[in-house]
Amino acid sequence: MTILAKENIRFNGQAKTKDEAIREVGNVLVEQGYVQASYVEKMLEREVLTSTYMGNMLAIPHGTEEAKAQVITSGLAVMIYANPIEWNGEEVRLVIGIAGAGGEHLELLSKIAIVCSEEENVERILNASSAEEVLLTFEEGDE
Repeated sequence: MTILAKENIRFNGQAKTKDEAIREVGNVLVEQGYVQASYVEKMLEREVLTSTYMGNMLAIPHGTEEAKAQVITSGLAVMIYANPIEWNGEEVRLVIGIAGAGGEHLELLSKIAIVCSEEENVERILNASSAEEVLLTFEEGDE
């Protein structure tokens, strides 16, 4: 199973609030078999503890430390929003849900942070017309 597959990239995010966005991206992780359904609640708990807003219109929600037991295999889900979502006073249009098995969690966070620290990469993702284009941005940004 691929950590970021085309099927995990969605361009039609419908959420209007931060919690809805976390549920929406979390449900993709569940649907694609990366996590148990209870992981989504742990993503919401994590957001209460510490905001997952990263800057550059990006948020990276993920589960709490205890949620690792609910991760079946490492995976990412990408949700792109046409309209910004208010995220603790900031605007977010790119939400990347993370499920890291074992010690992969920090490695996944780091790779996303490196790619998305470049504003032009975030713009490329937000303006992408295909999942392949999003995958390419992550592959090129990680080199």
